[in-house]
Amino acid sequence: MTRHFVCLITAIFLASIIPAAAQNPVKLPRIGYISATGSSADQGPYVEALRQGLRDLGYVDGKNIFIEYRGAEGKNDRVPALVAELLGIPVNLLIAPVLPAIVAARQATKAIPIIMVASIDPVASKLVDNLAHPGSNLTGISTLAQDLSGKRLELLAEVVPRLRRVGILRDVESQNSLIQFKEYDAKARVLKIELQTLDLQGVHPDLESAFLAATKARDDAIITITNAN
Repeated sequence: MTRHFVCLITAIFLASIIPAAAQNPVKLPRIGYISATGSSADQGPYVEALRQGLRDLGYVDGKNIFIEYRGAEGKNDRVPALVAELLGIPVNLLIAPVLPAIVAARQATKAIPIIMVASIDPVASKLVDNLAHPGSNLTGISTLAQDLSGKRLELLAEVVPRLRRVGILRDVESQNSLIQFKEYDAKARVLKIELQTLDLQGVHPDLESAFLAATKARDDAIITITNAN
């Protein structure tokens, strides 16, 4: 559903600029895409999903549109520079599926449309004024995943009646992970469940050590906080 929503918004915008671009067949409308974990060698499944969704709507990468891809390879400090690079091309539209890219893009431009895919509350995070009327060049979708964190822990406690300790796999370099962990922590206090943070970082995190730590601590279950790329 998220893919189709983003593709639809992108297609509506492209439909408004492609007639003008058609007068100059060399200059195709360009979509900028920022990935936090991808690289030029591995763009990840989300980019291909975007291409497929756009193809379904009649927009083919390299034919009547062009996708400018940039990947931070797991280094969030590179994101602002990559955003600036895309805006300098310039692109006609910027897709930002991760919070660092959304923030960097919002700070860098008030003119180029930005499509976000956020898993946090964009209003509480002050990314937009409100959901119905964002009030800026930023639009897109929010999954509000953090609102489900407490419910997931609550359901887990129902499935495992003697649940006492849970390990939380999280990316310490991701603001999204830290925000979602707070939601788990708040519910854990109510349920009297102890949480163990299993901190990961980088594109190739040390999962073996994390699971070993969970085993030694006798965690009853493990929850993973995932990130978009």
